[in-house]
Amino acid sequence: MQAVKIQYPENPQAQRMVRTQIRSRGISDERLLEVMAGLPRHRFVPGASRGEAYGDFPLPIGSGQTISQPYMVALMTEELRLSGAERVLEVGTGSGYQTAILAELAAEVYTVELLPDLLARARDLLTELGYLNIHWRVGDGSAGWPEEAPFDRMLVAAAAQTIPASLTAQLADNGILVIPVGSSQHYQTLMVVRRAGGRLEQRESIGCRFVPLVRGSARG
Repeated sequence: MQAVKIQYPENPQAQRMVRTQIRSRGISDERLLEVMAGLPRHRFVPGASRGEAYGDFPLPIGSGQTISQPYMVALMTEELRLSGAERVLEVGTGSGYQTAILAELAAEVYTVELLPDLLARARDLLTELGYLNIHWRVGDGSAGWPEEAPFDRMLVAAAAQTIPASLTAQLADNGILVIPVGSSQHYQTLMVVRRAGGRLEQRESIGCRFVPLVRGSARG
């Protein structure tokens, strides 16, 4: 498979969001900026919050879950350093917004979500929008997707207390994992992990706040 490019109508709200919230904070990946400037983020936000879809903050999407702040989505994606040829594991499908971005920037996306209703809603929307390079699974996100490993990239959209060995074991050589890590419910650190042969190189990015990754499950 290959990355999908969906042509959307011009989206002034998304363009403004990218200009004022993302590019202005130092995100410079032009492929990523182009995707986010076109993607209809409001389609991924249900109910009364839809009118705030382009705001500089996370929003509820039901079942105690959120769609992340646009800047955080952009930063985590840029940290993956995607060229378009990668196989990506996403833990925590959530609304499907991050999934759509990955599908436009990578060859294949394998996304895992604990909550069946969330995954079904995201799958229906992304199928309607035309994304064909996404593989879906309900279940154990912290366990990864062993039968499809190794993955070139991994993005975890929930906070783990420690970096799961079950995920790093499925990371390809020179692969990158981006994951929020910390024991506090109110503050974590975004970690970037790279596999270099038998070693794992770790780097701290920024402070962040995510819903918890329940052990043995995937949260979006």
